[in-house]
Amino acid sequence: MVEGRDDTANLKRFFDVDTYETGGSAIDASDIERLKRLQDEKGIVVFTDPDYQGERIRKIIMAAIPDALHAFLTPDEALPKGKGSLGIEHASFESLQAALSDLMGNARQAESDLTQADLRRLGLVMDSDSRKRREYLGERLRIGYSNGKQLLSRLQMFSIKLKQIDEIMSEYNKIYHINSQNHE
Repeated sequence: MVEGRDDTANLKRFFDVDTYETGGSAIDASDIERLKRLQDEKGIVVFTDPDYQGERIRKIIMAAIPDALHAFLTPDEALPKGKGSLGIEHASFESLQAALSDLMGNARQAESDLTQADLRRLGLVMDSDSRKRREYLGERLRIGYSNGKQLLSRLQMFSIKLKQIDEIMSEYNKIYHINSQNHE
């Protein structure tokens, strides 16, 4: 499932895929019904642009079809060469391949072991650089950005384990030369 025909065109340049287009930021009850039917028949991959409207569509589909798989591009991977907005239509083969090989889904994986206390300990919420930390984590996990209120539910939905987040945040601390004792 993509937002528009340019997304479809770019995917079909590299992959033999069928796509369902929502027609941009619009998604209605009939789209949801069709997507539910496609999920039952074939399974769907939600692949929206890494922007506000793409995230809004993704959340609507997550609520209606919780067992759909999800592919994510980072904003840098979806930048246009010139003017324009972020989009799948601008992504390179390598970025698309990485996003599609890192499919995330909650119905096919074991449960997450994360708690809100873990997020606080790792500086992902209630800290001066929490937003920057969440952006880094979202890019590394290829799950997009989540604000502090959404983060735990998104990580749990994708069954992401504490050990994986600890490793990523340890990398973050090394890159940004942060004493890890501050966040443990």
